[in-house]
Amino acid sequence: MSARKAKNAIVILLDSLNRHMVGAYGGHEFDTPNIDRFATRSVRFTRHYAASLPCIPARHDILCGAWDFLWRPWGSVELWEDAITYALRKAGVVSQLISDHPHLFETGGENYHVDFTAWDYERGHEGDAWKTRFDPSFAGAPMFGRPEDMPYNRSRPYFRGEEDFPGPRTMRAAARWLRDDAPDKERFFLFIDEFDPHEPFDTPEAYAKRYDPDWDGPPLIWPPYALGGIERGVISERQGRQIRARYGAKLTMIDHWFGRILDVIDEKRMLDDTLVILCTDHGHYLGEKDIWGKPAVPLYEEMSHIPLLIAAPGIAPGTNGALTTSSDIFATLADLFGVSEEVRQRTHGASLIDLLDGKATAIRDWILAGVWGREVHYIDTKIKYARAPAGKNSPLSMWSNRWSTMPTHVLPREQDCPHPDERPRFDHIPGDRFPVI
Repeated sequence: MSARKAKNAIVILLDSLNRHMVGAYGGHEFDTPNIDRFATRSVRFTRHYAASLPCIPARHDILCGAWDFLWRPWGSVELWEDAITYALRKAGVVSQLISDHPHLFETGGENYHVDFTAWDYERGHEGDAWKTRFDPSFAGAPMFGRPEDMPYNRSRPYFRGEEDFPGPRTMRAAARWLRDDAPDKERFFLFIDEFDPHEPFDTPEAYAKRYDPDWDGPPLIWPPYALGGIERGVISERQGRQIRARYGAKLTMIDHWFGRILDVIDEKRMLDDTLVILCTDHGHYLGEKDIWGKPAVPLYEEMSHIPLLIAAPGIAPGTNGALTTSSDIFATLADLFGVSEEVRQRTHGASLIDLLDGKATAIRDWILAGVWGREVHYIDTKIKYARAPAGKNSPLSMWSNRWSTMPTHVLPREQDCPHPDERPRFDHIPGDRFPVI
């Protein structure tokens, strides 16, 4: 049977999921029994890489299929392009977004959700401006350079038990949708965009104590973004172990709730007619090379080499060593639902279906990866080559304010889009020869 025969698709994105910490990829430090359970029925891709980083650029890869890190730092779905859900809507496919990812619903994340048939936003994660009242009894946590008045500090007192945290609520909502609301006759696409195990690495105490039971200091749920964090005294070695353990606690907690989704998939025998993808946007440095968070450094393996697991009807579990990247998920969905010809923007993905069916051993020879304004990485099956911009090589002219008025989340509004009279010179849309002012 071909994976192309699947009627439906489910994509589960766990943000900042470190490949080397997942049991199915050889990790032993933290418990991931449900991801490992899913891996036993999946094709495990071993050369899967992020392309555009970080959060929203990676989602642009997956939902729009185009690498945008070369020309903008962070941004929305543009007026001249469409998310996959636009073509799916025209094709009669029911699509549902369930997410606790705050960047999708703030400046710089516009238009990703609008073409879903329906969407459900579970509130309160990280920078989500959910609550206004601050509970003075909440002690908070060391912020390592972040603003003390983070929205999370106003939301946190509303999480009384494990089931109240945004991640568990998101997974519970997704399981409920699959059980009660997924259509029987129409085709459907469910996108679960889960922000865990992204920071804050905050969990109930049972998880927090699981991997560092002797810690008696304040909860280190906000990791620093630092190169040489211990060497430069940003954190101590002991604090580093606590931060790493806190990530593991968050990973194990969301793995537990991922199991709720797998239970419904098994209960309803969805793998008989549904393609299921588990993926991430990028990794997260937790002390490897004394790097912490996502600072401005080249994309080492911990950040760019990411997990990808796919289960499909009639496809035997196993491993696949073909070079793949996140925009290939877009191409796979377009192929599966027969809407490839409806996509109007230039894309950079290739469908994974022939790899799953065993009809191909490779779909690409190389990928490009990076963060806007920094190193561009060329990756193939043998090497990774990184080149950083310097001086006149800086890519500042190749930026969206000459063909977009969408905000970026990263820079002030005045830099997002200067007054038109201040920028009257020609440039070119990336990948095209059309001049624009």
